[in-house]
Amino acid sequence: MPFVELDTSLPAGRVPAGLEKRLCAATAAILSKPEDRVNVTVRSGLAMVVNGSAEPGAQLLVSSIGVVGTAEENRGHSARFFEFLTKELDLAEDRIMIRFFPLERWQIGKKGTVMTFL
Repeated sequence: MPFVELDTSLPAGRVPAGLEKRLCAATAAILSKPEDRVNVTVRSGLAMVVNGSAEPGAQLLVSSIGVVGTAEENRGHSARFFEFLTKELDLAEDRIMIRFFPLERWQIGKKGTVMTFL
């Protein structure tokens, strides 16, 4: 059950329409998870500094169970997310940062319990 949060300083008008759905589909493909398990949030127009600069930029947070826990996994994920984000947001790679957080089943609540018991 991946959670993806995209924060960007780009104004809403510069964020492509439907980006959240395309990011959902891309995340499912990149992490090999079913699309109906992916959760995406896109926040635009934020005051941000990326790599010491207030020029337009973005930060992506990717949290998931079992697929973002090693450097080897995340190197491949990073390359694919960067390819997607640079194309969709028209930003250079040095204006984007990605953070990966592995989750455990007990850290995700759903249907009045946690994933451990579902």
